[in-house]
Parts: sequence; C-alpha cells; structure tokens
Amino acid sequence: MNIQELYNKFRECGSVTTDSRAVKGGEMFFALKGENFDGNEYALMALDAGAAYAVVSESSDAAKCCCPELAQQSAAGGGESAVSAGTGNPYAGKVIPVPDTLLALQELARYHRSMTFVNGKPLTVIGLTGTNGKTTTKELIKTVLSVKYRVTATEGNLNNSIGVPLTLLKINSETQIAVVEMGASHPGDIKELVSVALPNYGLITNVGRCHLLGFGSFEGVMKTKGELYDYIQRTADKAFLNVDNPDLCKMASERPDLLTIPYGVKYQNVTVHAASDGCPFLKMTVPSPEDGTAVEIDTHLVGAYNADNVMAAIAVGKEFGISLQEAAGAIASYIPSNNRSQLVRTERNTLIVDAYNANPTSVNAALDNFGMLNATDKAVMLGDMLELGDFSEKEHLDIVTRVKNMGVKAFFVGKEFGKALEQSKSTAALFHFNTSDELASWLEANPLDGCMILVKGSRGTRMEKVIPVL
Repeated sequence: MNIQELYNKFRECGSVTTDSRAVKGGEMFFALKGENFDGNEYALMALDAGAAYAVVSESSDAAKCCCPELAQQSAAGGGESAVSAGTGNPYAGKVIPVPDTLLALQELARYHRSMTFVNGKPLTVIGLTGTNGKTTTKELIKTVLSVKYRVTATEGNLNNSIGVPLTLLKINSETQIAVVEMGASHPGDIKELVSVALPNYGLITNVGRCHLLGFGSFEGVMKTKGELYDYIQRTADKAFLNVDNPDLCKMASERPDLLTIPYGVKYQNVTVHAASDGCPFLKMTVPSPEDGTAVEIDTHLVGAYNADNVMAAIAVGKEFGISLQEAAGAIASYIPSNNRSQLVRTERNTLIVDAYNANPTSVNAALDNFGMLNATDKAVMLGDMLELGDFSEKEHLDIVTRVKNMGVKAFFVGKEFGKALEQSKSTAALFHFNTSDELASWLEANPLDGCMILVKGSRGTRMEKVIPVL
C-alpha cells in the first residue's frame, strides 16, 4: 500500500492510536514493536474493540491470517494461515501490512503535515529542542500563540520517534500553527525527527550535560541538538536564537547561512526580580521595543532560569504578530501542572517541585534559584541524574559537595548518589535512600514541618512519590 492509499484510509478515521486499550472506535491502530512488547499481538484485539484499521508488520501472524497474498506465501512455505485468510474472515480489508510500522507511522505523519494548508498556504510548524526547558517553553509558546491562533502542540512529553508523529497526526482542519517538541538521547535523533516534522522555524532552548551515556560528550550533545539548525539552514527558514547563550551563539556561527531571530534577557535589557519566600514566582520587567515603556510579567513559574523560556515565547509571539502586552497577559495566565517549576503549598511545607527530570545543568540551575530564596528552614531532596555514563561519578559528587556547602537538610535517592556520598566521606547530616518509596516511608515516620523543600530527580527515580508525605 502506498502512502496516498494509507493517507486516504487515515482520513476516513481522523485519528490514530498505538494502544489497543485506548481504542474508542474508528481509529487507525499502529502495531508498534518495542523491547518489551509487540503491538502486532494486539492488532486483532484493537479491531475487535472498534478500530477501523490495524497497521501491522508484514511478518506478523495478524498479517498472515488476514491478508490472502501473505497467507499464500506462508502456506507455500509450510505455514498454516491460508484457511483463516479466506473471504469469511471478519478482519479482511481491515489489516494493513507494512514492512516497518514505525516508519509507516512517521511517513504518514510527514505526509499529513505536508498536505495541511491554512488559507491556501502550507501549515507553519515550529520545532523546538534543548537540554532543559523544552516542555515549559513549548507550553509558554502555545499559550502566547493561542491569543490569536488555533494551535496544535505536543501533549505532555511525547517528543520522541513515536510522540512526534502522533503530535503531527493530531493536526486537523482547525489547526493554524503547530508547535512540536523534539527530544534526543542519541546522535541523529533530531535529524530523524525534523525529517518527519519539517519545521519552518527552529528553537533550541539551551545545551547542557544530559544523556551523556548516549551522546558520549557535551560536544555530542551540541552536534545532535544542532541538527535542528542544520535543517533550518538547508530550508532557508529561521531559528529563534538566545543570543545571551554562548553555546548557542557558537553553534549558530558555525552555520553562517543560518537566518536567526535574536532574543535574550540581557540582549533585551530585561530585569529579573529577586525571588523571596513570600513571592517565589518569577517576575520580570520587559522593555517594550515599540515605545520604550516597560511591561511587568508576573508568572506562576518558580526559578529565574525560566526567564529565558519566557523570552523565547515572547520572541515567537512577536514573529507572529502578538504584542508584548498580549504575550505578557498570556504568560501570566499559565500555571504549570506537570512537576516542572511548580510551587506546591501543603498543610506543613512549601515545595519547589521540579521532579520530571534532572541532569547536572538543570540541578545546578535549580540549586542556584533555591539558594536565593529566603526561608528559615530549607531541605533538598534529589534523585539520581540518569544516563550520564562515565561522567556520572563526578557529576553526582559535584552535586553532593555543593549541597553539603549549602548547609541545608539534604536527602538523596538512588545508587549514583549513594556512591557519591561514600566517596565524599562527609560528616554532614546527608541522608541517603535507595528509592523514593524508602524516602517517603522515612518521611512518614519523621515528618518535616515548616520547611521550604526542593524536590528534583530524573524520571526514573520518581521523586514525586515523596510529595504526598510532605
């Protein structure tokens, strides 16, 4: 089946799913295969549940039992599928065999993106990546653009080889702009994703020491994230560039034909107000380029490091005709709810929750901000920073040393921090637990009261589990 035929069937459905349990009726089910699962085994269940079509691997039993030509090939080779593929098969015509279901999903998403027009012009897609701040920046951009446009954006953290095509396939006739977040943990990941999303604009939030196990080095991080700039340069489109960031400026200078739209806190003479216990949220004063007046932006984000993310959203808004005043109002209305830069007040404590992910760059930024907050009693709860490879020992030891010097209550979770604590031979009161569940149990028996607490860790440590007992 060629891409046009597959696309026609997709248009009959209007939506896709990769989870047979999520079928509500009428979807196109893609049977993806991973390390611990094979969606082909659930393809017929998806059809039974009401899916209109199931896209399966040619080599799967589902394909052989439902597609006569494949069944005949199997029978010729000694298989026993020919009988079940007869005309009485209830799945006949509903099973679509392809060589590779993931590639088919990506090709369909790319084709759908290419075939979507707004007022006779191709749909505009903004692609963004970065070590830290991707999701928050994406949400802020979506919020700002929504002042004037109907926006389709990446939901949650669906930013990988599966999530990006799923995002693109949610584009519909109402969509006027799409904002697509792209994550990476290995060389070539961004190159693969931009070939699917085909962005007209690119934005890299920053580059830092993350996924070093996959990238091999910081230079590997820069090279892979730079694949977004490479694509934008080839298509002669534009990249939003934080000119305050020397790493990003270096990457841009290495691509002299790259067209950029500059922005930045220092570049635009923005004032970032000091946070306090009474007002821990980011507050900024941004000069208006139109008349020189200043616009105050009161956010619901915790952490001065979010100022760059706010300025990125303002820059994107300006490019699409949204005034600074309009952008400021939209940003002020955004309330994070995804364990990123959140302030949570419980009955006993005040929490700074940034527990969705962690790497050395983001942890140090969080500690910088936490150190500036005035509070009588402070505590830090940090989970392992994963996927650092050979750099893990040093990076965890550096964080332990820094926290020890802060003079706050400190709780560490995971084997990497355990190794670092042994190596540090610290006499300070630094607590270690193997898992976040163990820390939660300890906190139940030894509750903290009246504390300001930073909670952060890589996704695998599930640091949000301690929140209910704080």
